[in-house]
Amino acid sequence: MESFSRIIGTIDGWLWGPWLLVVLFGTHLFMTIRTGFIQRKIGLGIKLSVTKDLDGVGDISQFGALTTALASTIGTGNIIGVGTAIALGGPGAVLWMWLAGIFGISTKYAESLLAVKYRVKDENGMMLGGAMFVLERGLKMKWLGVLFAVFTAITAFGSGNGVQSNAIANLMHESFSIPKWVTGIILAVLVAFVLIGGIKWITKVCEAMVPFMAIFYIVGCAIILVINRAYLGQSVQLILDAAISPRAMGGGFVASSLMSGARYGIARGLFSNESGLGSAPIVAAAAQTRNPVRQALVSSTGTFWDTVIICLMTGLVVVSSVIANGDIDALNDGGKLVHAAFDQIPVLGAIVLTFGLFIFAFSTILGWSYHGEKGAEYLFGPKSTIPFRIIYVIFTFLGTVLTIGVMWDLADVLNALMSIPNLIAILLLSPEIAKLTKYYVYENHIDETDKTPIPLRTAS
Repeated sequence: MESFSRIIGTIDGWLWGPWLLVVLFGTHLFMTIRTGFIQRKIGLGIKLSVTKDLDGVGDISQFGALTTALASTIGTGNIIGVGTAIALGGPGAVLWMWLAGIFGISTKYAESLLAVKYRVKDENGMMLGGAMFVLERGLKMKWLGVLFAVFTAITAFGSGNGVQSNAIANLMHESFSIPKWVTGIILAVLVAFVLIGGIKWITKVCEAMVPFMAIFYIVGCAIILVINRAYLGQSVQLILDAAISPRAMGGGFVASSLMSGARYGIARGLFSNESGLGSAPIVAAAAQTRNPVRQALVSSTGTFWDTVIICLMTGLVVVSSVIANGDIDALNDGGKLVHAAFDQIPVLGAIVLTFGLFIFAFSTILGWSYHGEKGAEYLFGPKSTIPFRIIYVIFTFLGTVLTIGVMWDLADVLNALMSIPNLIAILLLSPEIAKLTKYYVYENHIDETDKTPIPLRTAS
């Protein structure tokens, strides 16, 4: 395990070197320009997300697709991931994570638009979509689509499942002394029960859990920020100073390099909001929508809620807590850092954090099961569904007993590998994205129905 950890750490360091940071953040900036700063249409996206598109074609509602995608993104990345980014990259990582969210809205919009445009139907009339179909149908690069599907299926077991169950087990053990294997069994049983019903059951559970869990967690963060209100100004200043001039440290933080802050901020931003990863478009393709742009706008709001709001609040909570409590000696451990911050809430702190993380991570496991299942189905056909679900449930248990450091490094590696084919598709098809955006958004055809037939997927 020690050798495996070193190998994964080496690969992780290479993949998340300057080249990928430039490509990922550069794609966010490029698509922001190509879409005419689509971020300014976030209000329209929020409005569409709660509007039923009865004239659209698809398997689930737009809101159902959004909440299922949010279930996949709002997880440990918003809590432990933010703490880990700060622990490893310094407080400046918060700004990089936030910027990755702001500009990543355009990338989430772009990849979701392509997923709906190039989706297909299976033999039962169910929608199939994602970067694998975009690469196959839009760019005639099926080999790259196959690679994306392989990375998606594997990533589902790692960052989508193992990291989540691992975080839950660790927190349950630290907060309530519950053995990790006990948590693993309970989680595995709950996941198996929901997966029996497929996407419709997953969507129903996510529609019920996501709004509640987000509000619950935000309230907890707000309470801590009120407790630490005297340190908020200093926290914001420290985050800005650390991102721009890493030597300007304070509040007990150790100086980190500019590259370290950017590396962990952007990497954890990707892990959290998944903009550019290509996962959310898989479920976006199943949405009931009358044209690709409507669902793309809805999907883009996921990054707004996930990173621009929730991750920022977590970052402020952690940084202000470290400044307010100079005796916090958990600066090298993201999980302990967040735990110490929430302990400031008298009596209920551990309960709020544990319950919030449990719901966040559990919903992420459910959402990612659909992403991974569709990756496996692209590779092996519908016959792979049941075996995939069985293995997925087993991994839910296994994730609870593995070391957290290895799990985070492995998650970063898998995220990087999955994002590369997806970013290629976005960049090469950016003229098409710009054309459709101009027509539907800026020329006011957003309510128009796209009558292009959705083809049946062939066995080739």
